[in-house]
Amino acid sequence: MATAISALNAKIRSHPWLSYICSTHFWGPASNFGIPAAAIADIQKDPELISGRMTAALTLYSATFMRYSVAVTPKNYLLFACHFINFGSQATQGVRFLRYWR
Repeated sequence: MATAISALNAKIRSHPWLSYICSTHFWGPASNFGIPAAAIADIQKDPELISGRMTAALTLYSATFMRYSVAVTPKNYLLFACHFINFGSQATQGVRFLRYWR
């Protein structure tokens, strides 16, 4: 059984595309896309519901990990795209929050 699993793993890892799909370089950003999706969906909601602290934290988080995604080897452009979209959507929420509360 272990030999079969090792053979399957070797076959998957021999194809660059399959190796990428089976790695954390793909699944980390893919699962992380829920955060910007939620922020984009919330753009239509009442600005009174926006948490200024959480928006600021997520904006800083995305800015930090945008930098991290291109600092690692190999560069993770999918992670960069995820955090770029999240940074933009959180910045939009931040502007909505500031306009509502001033």
